[in-house]
Amino acid sequence: MQETILVVDDEEQIRTTLRGILGDEGFQVLDTGDGTRILDLVRTRQPRLVILDIWMPQLDGISLLEQLKTQQPELPVIVISGHGTIETAVRATKLGATDFIEKPFSLEALLRSVYRAIGREAAGSAARGESRDLPPSRQAAVRPRECVQARTIGHSVVLRGQGLHSGVRTGVILQPLPPGSGIVFGSLSTDVVIPASVDYVGSTGYATSLYRDGAVARTIEHLMAALHGYGISNLMVKMQDEIPILDGSAREFCQLLDEAGVVEQDETVEVIAVDRPYQVGDGEGGKRLRLEPADHFSVRYILDYPPPVGRQEHCYVHHGTESFGAEIAPARTFGFLKEVQALEQMGLANGGRLDNCILIGDQGVINPPLRFDDELARHKILDLIGDLYLLGRPLRAKVTADRTGHGDNIALVRVLREGLGFGFSPSSPFSEKP
Repeated sequence: MQETILVVDDEEQIRTTLRGILGDEGFQVLDTGDGTRILDLVRTRQPRLVILDIWMPQLDGISLLEQLKTQQPELPVIVISGHGTIETAVRATKLGATDFIEKPFSLEALLRSVYRAIGREAAGSAARGESRDLPPSRQAAVRPRECVQARTIGHSVVLRGQGLHSGVRTGVILQPLPPGSGIVFGSLSTDVVIPASVDYVGSTGYATSLYRDGAVARTIEHLMAALHGYGISNLMVKMQDEIPILDGSAREFCQLLDEAGVVEQDETVEVIAVDRPYQVGDGEGGKRLRLEPADHFSVRYILDYPPPVGRQEHCYVHHGTESFGAEIAPARTFGFLKEVQALEQMGLANGGRLDNCILIGDQGVINPPLRFDDELARHKILDLIGDLYLLGRPLRAKVTADRTGHGDNIALVRVLREGLGFGFSPSSPFSEKP
């Protein structure tokens, strides 16, 4: 029996196009440009999915979405909009929309959203049940295979805030993805999707940012650290240019993941377990970042700034989400008062506030109290954990970092990946090489 999709849009051309493409996919398609008929059609025809244009003449799409989800909370609704903003996307998601897509959209992107919404996503080697292995010629570079269960989240969640560097009001929507998808960043203003891969890193100055085909995902490291700490393998991150800074740490991202619930999936992900050292930097009077074989994942960070900061050192051993949430996630980003003017001239730190950044002046911290005596070193570990997850897999190694930053982190990720000889997951529909 064919599954029915109801398309609601006042543009006849869009309805005609969707009738054709969805029909070719084997769906039965109902369509209407009359918003007054929607509730009746849903009640009588019981569609499997609704594709709803939220901006139509004489129609309050948000109110309609709310009525639909009140009457049939389990009915998936994909919202499309020609005038979308992060605020509209957040409102729609909070009301239960499965996805939010801005016009003009590609049919490929829409179909991916349709299949995710009805739980029929399957592509490439994932559909054939194949695993994501390293090339045989490189398997000698790792210990015997160790795998962990793939994870996603239980349902979509949203969070609003402000971009640290842009200063613009922004937000983030986290959506579950099926096995084999990986972590990807989706732009609200285009249909470009950026895999969370080192291949797309375009900037590491004061933050880690990804770029692809004109789309950007800025300041991703705190969210990536939370996903690494929670072992999330498959996730769509819908956003608009920059991930919100929130309180300057990863604590609220952890709370968001707790709210969504972590769900194990029918897929395993191979752990990267190194069996020889990898290093960037010489360590002689300068920076050094080193990976060594170990039975668990740990990070030791040494921070050394001129007074009033001085030297801080912290060693973190990962024992799961609880240890990450207690020891590393609350550590906030920091900056120096003497650098503020220079950052502003570079167009950075426009969203920096006393409640989202530890600010340090000539006499010490301007906005105490600190959450930890060594909070600055812990935050450097947070950034490092986030950047390392651009490998796309969990890591088992002893990490030692001496006065390093984002640029060093990304350099090490590239050295490690080259040494192990792996790149994109062939099973992910989002991971075409740039």
